[in-house]
Amino acid sequence: MRRSVALALVALLLGAAVVGLPARALAAAAPDSSSATPVTGNVTGPTVLGYNVNKDYLINGTGGPAFAANGTEVGNFSYYASVTGSNTTGVTITPSESGIVNRTGVDALLTVGNISEILTIVVEFTSTYKGANESLNITYDVQVVQPYTLSMTLLSTTSATILAFSLTISLDGTPVGSVSVPSLTGHETYVATFSYATTSLGSGYHTFTASLTTEHGLVTFSGGSTSYSKTFYIPGPAPSYTLWYVAGAVAFFGALFIFITRVAARRRTPTKK
Repeated sequence: MRRSVALALVALLLGAAVVGLPARALAAAAPDSSSATPVTGNVTGPTVLGYNVNKDYLINGTGGPAFAANGTEVGNFSYYASVTGSNTTGVTITPSESGIVNRTGVDALLTVGNISEILTIVVEFTSTYKGANESLNITYDVQVVQPYTLSMTLLSTTSATILAFSLTISLDGTPVGSVSVPSLTGHETYVATFSYATTSLGSGYHTFTASLTTEHGLVTFSGGSTSYSKTFYIPGPAPSYTLWYVAGAVAFFGALFIFITRVAARRRTPTKK
């Protein structure tokens, strides 16, 4: 009898252990998908580019299972990027896919062609950890336009070598960029080119200016001047004649109404004998 009870107790304990092992194993294998925030991401860079240029765009993101509740990156956070548009010949973004570590972001180089269009950078962010997976898709528009171009001929006026320097370019009195001029040998001629892409210039006259006063006469523009300017004109929209048409029609029909009214009044007036 005692032996039977002992055997029964042993069997009961073994059964409990067998039942409990899978539960503990499942608990240990369950992914920790807790995170502080959902997946977020963004693209940072210029929204207007000129023809045939390369520009860096910062692609960055965070959140999802790859990040623990305290913000520590415990899994894998990555992105995949592509570019869409009406004509993507020669258009690339590099690297098109990469991991993002500790929210530092990745500089992706966007190369555009010579077609005026709106390009859309499409980015898919993916956050994974222990089987848990979350993703997010975002877009970023970049307008490609024909740039305004400034070309200037520079001349070294000395036999000595002139070290490389930057030439500041202003538009209507406001600095808008610079040109890097390489070192010049004695009496060397160099053509500096500046391209400016924008969609915000209004109609009318605009002027690019540049100055070489900081070179103390060692470098001049063609003709010996230390300053250079170029004025260009942007035509305004075609005039609208709608208002004139409406005003003319109102005047015409108003005069016609007055004429008819007077004629009718004369006919109603009796003739004196």
